Amino acid sequence: MADIQYEIKRTLGVLSESPKGWKKELNLISWNGKKEKYDLREWAPDREKMGKGVTFTTEELKVLRDLLNSLDL
Repeated sequence: MADIQYEIKRTLGVLSESPKGWKKELNLISWNGKKEKYDLREWAPDREKMGKGVTFTTEELKVLRDLLNSLDL
């Protein structure tokens, strides 16, 4: 499996933190030198390891925002 390269351009926020220090974060990340995307996933305290996550384009994130705003929580 080829190495995946990433660069965290900006940390937008932390949603939660586990007792072991893993943080679920929303970041703006460039994967393999490509255009940045919004990324939601868990990261180890040293950011050397990551959990599975999901990436969003700006347009997809806007749709998600609107969907979340429409929920009656």
